[in-house]
Amino acid sequence: MFSMNQVVGDFAAENVVYLELRTTPKRNDLIGMSKQSYMQAVLEGLRAVSTVEVDFASHELSTEVPVNSPDMNDVCYRTERKKIYVRLVLSIDRRETTAAAMETVELALKLRHMGVVGIDLSGNPIIGEWSTFLPALKFAREQGLFITLHCGEVPNPDEIRAMLDFQPWRLGHACCFEEEEWRKLKLSRIPVEICLTSNIRTETISSVDVHHFADLYNTKHPIVLCTDDTGVFSTSLSDEYILAASAFGLGKREMFELARNAVDFIFAGDEVKKKLMEIFASTARMLDFQ
Repeated sequence: MFSMNQVVGDFAAENVVYLELRTTPKRNDLIGMSKQSYMQAVLEGLRAVSTVEVDFASHELSTEVPVNSPDMNDVCYRTERKKIYVRLVLSIDRRETTAAAMETVELALKLRHMGVVGIDLSGNPIIGEWSTFLPALKFAREQGLFITLHCGEVPNPDEIRAMLDFQPWRLGHACCFEEEEWRKLKLSRIPVEICLTSNIRTETISSVDVHHFADLYNTKHPIVLCTDDTGVFSTSLSDEYILAASAFGLGKREMFELARNAVDFIFAGDEVKKKLMEIFASTARMLDFQ
């Protein structure tokens, strides 16, 4: 079990300055754990991070601190240590019912002031029906939460097309698309989250040589390199960039631009995006990437 201090610290050690962490709120009545108490433990873990300065309060969404919530100074440490912005995305598990999915969305709304910015749909791709989760996802979108969907991890044309028609802010994986789905995706300009290592180790893609990263990159489709699950797949963000660079012949400038362009697709507000772009601008001057 990785501690939050280790998880956030490891990303910060790679010079990651913005991190979206996904977690699936869990209920276990036998031990008295609700989805809310689960999330309280996650937030306490973030507050306990000591290796870096962590900003996980969404000041842009709420300037009021609810009763019984931590003081904002506790969730945005004001020190001279390395700083990392952390935002949370709550995942709906495909094993869940419509009511359970709605409970996760309602919890996300309650915790928006604590850095929860979006909803994910994930889990075993051969379990569950799209129609089960659609009401909760529609409600989340109506309430202004960002939405990302694990999509096309297995061949399922009807579901893939329904997800594309839903038009989420981002899609994850997109491995098992047919020609019509590729056409719809490229017309939509929906950004795709890609973890090369995950796709190879789960055998959804046979080898990196035939990975759809190359086609999406060459057609200038929005893409974001990510780690999926660092513990499960034994990878890091640096590893993913190194793999992409070596597999597709991308140089330092191309890697820099890939990372900088990803700022446009994050689930944080304009204030955070502006600060991140200032960091990239400073780095570009240092690297003479003007």
